[in-house]
Amino acid sequence: MYNLTVMDVKADMPDESNPRAERLAELTRSLVAAQDVEAYLQALVSAAVELTHSETASILELDREANELRFRAVPWYHRDILLAISVPVHASAAGWVAQKAAPLVISDVRKDERHFRKVDEASRFQTRSLLAVPLRQRDKVLGVFEALNKSDDAHYTEDDVAILETLAALASAALQTDTLERRIKASYNEVAELDRLKSDFIAITSHELRTPLGLILGHATFLRELVGSQYSEQLDAIIRNATKLKEIIEDLSSVDNYQSGLARIRQRQVSIARVVEEVAVSFREAARLKGVSLRTNVSGGELLVEADANKIAIAISNLVKNAITFTDQGGHILISAETVPGYIKVSVIDDGIGIPPSDLPRIFERFFQVESHLTRRHGGMGLGLSVAKAMIEMHGGRIWAESVAGRGSNFTFLLPINPQQTRPVTPALLG
Repeated sequence: MYNLTVMDVKADMPDESNPRAERLAELTRSLVAAQDVEAYLQALVSAAVELTHSETASILELDREANELRFRAVPWYHRDILLAISVPVHASAAGWVAQKAAPLVISDVRKDERHFRKVDEASRFQTRSLLAVPLRQRDKVLGVFEALNKSDDAHYTEDDVAILETLAALASAALQTDTLERRIKASYNEVAELDRLKSDFIAITSHELRTPLGLILGHATFLRELVGSQYSEQLDAIIRNATKLKEIIEDLSSVDNYQSGLARIRQRQVSIARVVEEVAVSFREAARLKGVSLRTNVSGGELLVEADANKIAIAISNLVKNAITFTDQGGHILISAETVPGYIKVSVIDDGIGIPPSDLPRIFERFFQVESHLTRRHGGMGLGLSVAKAMIEMHGGRIWAESVAGRGSNFTFLLPINPQQTRPVTPALLG
């Protein structure tokens, strides 16, 4: 859709109430709703012929790199011929208009060397008179609008110039918007291709790393039992870091499988209260070593829901791990769970370092990290929150975060009690 304010062309329109003015107003209104730029440019060409009483008209677009003009809109009977012809900027009337950014009227082209006669020769057309105006975007010339052969061999008038300039303003707006839309589309395509390459890389890397990593863990565990305490510290370091690498690979695979639609959930009746307690137990030692208090607050009984218990546990675990990572010694973490209408609501709340407002919209993106990779104090690849988001959205749930920098964060997700419900989550559900 092409957006243009009437004020953009009003200054160029003749101030009179007549069929010409009505036609220009109609074209201005239709620009706002135009979906096909080529069809709209053709309509402008037809209007130029009609309103200036010319035999034909055309719109040429400027190619700055090639330093030439190319036909963009022409009458259908000359289309195949003219679209294959380039008009040189330095040896044509249209080129003169593009260079000077000024209108040009030639009453008799036979007496003017600026006329580019190769177009007439190719199209077997005889140009007698010419009116051309620039297509402008502020101080930049986009092309040229031409009208040829005024009826009855009359001369083009100032009114004709004003009309063609108005049509040129509309053509410029359409061309500019079309260029922007093509750039946006190209950007989207580029982003999609980069995302595909990233997904392919993740899938291949995860697959290729699993086998050697499994062998490392298996042999290291075997050797630790075999050699006793002499090299246990070194083997524990191997196992610990290999396990960490395995977790990273699993996180990559989880998000990639979800985004590619390959992820599957095994639903059964799950007690969210039990999952919360099990996760809390598994992280209590890590919280103690960090000097952080970790407690739970579950209300409403078992909080039963149809879900994949393992994936919900992964989501809560990643939220708790994130909270421990970004909460300093002496801090507090609370895992709460309760029932709200139609949903189970789970929150992981901390009084840690918080998240800057500018980063909050991106924290669930894969690989996004609040801290710079050069200055950050905390480890990780920025996958935990994106994995949690994937796990929750697989169940038709929603996850979000609230935070105040320096005061802490609150990560909350809602799981539908009935997997078939499609009722949207609204702020009224948040309690």
